[in-house]
This record gives sequence, C-alpha cells and structure tokens, in this order.
Amino acid sequence: MNMRTEKEMFDMILEFAHQDERVRVVAMNGSRANPNIHPDQYQDFDIVYLVTEMDSFLGDDRWLDVFGSRIIMQKPDIMGITQPVGFSFSSFAYLMLFEDGNRIDLTLLPLEKLASYLKEDSLLQILLDKDGRVPALPQSNDKDYWIKRPTPGMFDDCCNEFWWLSTYVAKGLVRRQIPYANAHLNLMRNELMQMLSWQAGFEQGFNFNIGKDYKYLQNHILESDWAQLLCTWRMDSPEHTWQSMFEVCDLFHRITAEMAPKFSFLVPDYDQAIRKYVISIFKSNELQSSINISSQTLEHKG
Repeated sequence: MNMRTEKEMFDMILEFAHQDERVRVVAMNGSRANPNIHPDQYQDFDIVYLVTEMDSFLGDDRWLDVFGSRIIMQKPDIMGITQPVGFSFSSFAYLMLFEDGNRIDLTLLPLEKLASYLKEDSLLQILLDKDGRVPALPQSNDKDYWIKRPTPGMFDDCCNEFWWLSTYVAKGLVRRQIPYANAHLNLMRNELMQMLSWQAGFEQGFNFNIGKDYKYLQNHILESDWAQLLCTWRMDSPEHTWQSMFEVCDLFHRITAEMAPKFSFLVPDYDQAIRKYVISIFKSNELQSSINISSQTLEHKG
C-alpha cells in the first residue's frame, strides 16, 4: 500500500478549495491539530469546508472523487433516517477511507456559522481563509478535552453505577446469558477507567487529555494497574468472565479506597455488601468448581 504523504493530502484538500468558489474557509480539527499527539500515518484528516451554500454539494457525490478511490464512505447525518422533502442540513459530514489507507473526515458547514464554529473547539487550525474572515485565534490545543475534576457527587455516582452493574453481570452468568453478562461487564470497566482517570488527574493535575474511549489511559496510570485492567478483557467463556469481573471489582475497590481519604470523598457503605452479594451468586453457580478462583482470593475480594 503506497500511501500519499501528508503534504500530498493537504495539497489536494487545499487545491480543491482554491478552485471551488463555494469554499471560502478551510479548517482542521482532530488529532492533526493537536500539538500534544505524536503523529503517525493513520491519523485522520478532520477537515471542515465552510461554504456559501450546501445543496449543490449534497445533490451529487461525484465531486468527492477528486480525493481518490474510496474503500468505504459513511454519511452519518443521513444514516438510519428517511430524508423528508425539503429537509435542510445545518452541517453534513463525509467519512471516507481511501484505497491508499488515508482517511478524510470532511464536514461541510454553512459560511454563516463561521463565528459560532470558531468557538466550538480548542483543537482548531485554519488552513485557508480566502476573504480574511477569520480573526486571530489562540494556538490550537486540547484544553477542551482535558479530564474534568470530579465532585463528591460524581465520585458517588460512579461508585453507584459500578456496583449496580455488577449484579447484572453475576445474574447473567448464572443464567448463562453470556452476551448480556459481557455487555454489563464492559459498562463496569468504563466506570473503572473513569475512576482511574480521575486518580491520574488528582496525582498529575487535570491538564491532560485521556483520549476517546480512554485510549491514552496507559500513559497516566501504574504499569501494574494497566496490566490488571488488560486481564479483564478475557470474556470468551463464563469462567473467564467471572475471573474478569472479580479483577475489575478488586481494582475498582482498591482505587476508590486509595482516593477517598485523600480527596474527602466517601466510599459508599454498600461497597462490601454488594461484593458479598455477588460472591454469594458465584458460590451458587454450578460451574464454580471448574473456575480457577481460590477461596482465599474470594475471601480477599469480599
């Protein structure tokens, strides 16, 4: 696969804009506008064309062919809906993956929305301004994506949701409803990763971006915690899902117990009660004898 270079891609994106009178401003968001991200060849080109009108673009997709041969394209603004007669869009996106491996997420935005668009995202670079419409802007940064300092209420809500979900996982496993159990374990893990990111924020300062779906979490937590977290994606059998859930519960319990006294949070009193309840369901499971979780481990986690 011979990928076009970054320069070739930008030259092509800007050449189209220069040649088309409807395009007046070209902007870029996303990771390529983020100075804190180490660049690589798989980054998307998140491009916005601010245009004088949109209907002529939307009527025929052939204008997109100038960007290259596509493997697949999504148009999320019309996926799953039937377009009513006379329906107009406030913006319209084309997500395009090309045969050479490059990807452009191209959004059309009416030019009259320029002022509001410039305020929406701290990750913003202006690539072309034909008419001098764009005022001086701060340097592009990811401040809008920094993790937020939790309040005591947010901490309690995270704990509540985590332990509430654990009951669904346990009951799903006893009933051999594996997709159901695994789906709820995934939700538990999301609450755990939220808690881990808060812990990192309290220790390092709430001035970094953890990334979509916690993709940069590894950079901000202990290697041992990361290793334990990775183990919890083993869910290819009831036995492994039980084991993964106990690992998730153990890590969550430890992190919350460490955080609470340092930052004046309260670990909810149902923590231990729910853990005992889940273990009681596990012990009633007919497959318990085949699951490699020792009584000592269960006692520790309970």
